[in-house]
Amino acid sequence: MTSPLPLEEAQARLLALAAPLAMGRIPVGEALGRYLAEPLLARRTQPAADLSAMDGYALRAADLPGPWQVIGESAAGHPFGGKVGTGQAVRISTGALLPAGADMVLLQEDTARDGSTLALTGTPPAPHDRHIRRCGNDFAVGSELLPAGRRLGAAQIGLALASGQRLIAVRRRPRLAVIDSGDELAPDPEACAPHQVPASNAAMLAAMAAPYADEVRCLGPVADDLAALTGALDAAADADVIVTSGGASVGDHDLIQPALKRWGASIDFWKVAIKPGKPLLIARRDAQLVVGLPGNPVSSHVTAFLFLLPLLRALAGCAQPLPRPIMVPTAEVLRAGGDRREFLRGWWDGMAVTTQLNQDSGALAALAHSNVLIERPPLAPAAAAGTPVPVYVLENGGIA
Repeated sequence: MTSPLPLEEAQARLLALAAPLAMGRIPVGEALGRYLAEPLLARRTQPAADLSAMDGYALRAADLPGPWQVIGESAAGHPFGGKVGTGQAVRISTGALLPAGADMVLLQEDTARDGSTLALTGTPPAPHDRHIRRCGNDFAVGSELLPAGRRLGAAQIGLALASGQRLIAVRRRPRLAVIDSGDELAPDPEACAPHQVPASNAAMLAAMAAPYADEVRCLGPVADDLAALTGALDAAADADVIVTSGGASVGDHDLIQPALKRWGASIDFWKVAIKPGKPLLIARRDAQLVVGLPGNPVSSHVTAFLFLLPLLRALAGCAQPLPRPIMVPTAEVLRAGGDRREFLRGWWDGMAVTTQLNQDSGALAALAHSNVLIERPPLAPAAAAGTPVPVYVLENGGIA
């Protein structure tokens, strides 16, 4: 009998199969959530010249304590064309180009002006260039601003544009097909007999995967029938990743493994030493990867978080695709761990974590009220309240 793999080994084996997809260039404004396929290099210097950081007057520090004659104005986008000489000052706005000859910006509130005559009434800046943003203060042309594999959020998009980039190199995001299987699944949640349950896993998994995929198609629910399952796999033949939910174990009606073998896929590994989610399956056919998730909704969600989402990130070019825990104190006593690594559903209020009362692998209500997974190592001793424990933040509502 196949022994379950430790979590780290199973994740490493999965990611070893995940060659990043093809690179292309897209407009920076369309790159939200994508991963850089190559380092982002600055095509310009920022600021491109010395700028004022405040509203005031540009002048020469050597002329302190004044007075000065105001000879013009430098506004943002409208620089002063002359040069500041002895005893002269130029009215300047925040973000405006520092005029030639000036080396200090005197704050507006530290001055008094009568016509074109300017007098010092406050304290000059120390050092004298305190209110000047020097050329290249942010970055210089040719400097590496972001490494390959970095996710592009709002700030990174702003940086890319400021650096002079119109197009940006990213990896293609994977195409995903989700196959929900099981005779007990009702496609219509409003027409569900007592012996059925609404088919919810495919929609849940599609929602989890949507930020990392170019396309997500849901197929099913598919009956527990070898021909039907093989047909569903054929229908997903153009997907980069196929996700199955249910049927990955070895019961009489668990037909995912036989269907995959008939379809021409090879099983890379099966079973991981975690709870919930032990009957996880990874297979491949040529360049296609198959992630076989358990059918119980919570098991499906937890294994998708630990395996499917890292796979999608890796294919899209993410440098660090695995979720990383943070240490958070527990607000309650945690019982001793079992023989498998366990992921408890819990709530983090920003200070401490508490577990949900119902940890059953089918308890969707408890999952929906959770925003973290609390990791309990195998054979972990009981943890007293206040003990820091590893926590994975879910994108599942609440403060997370």
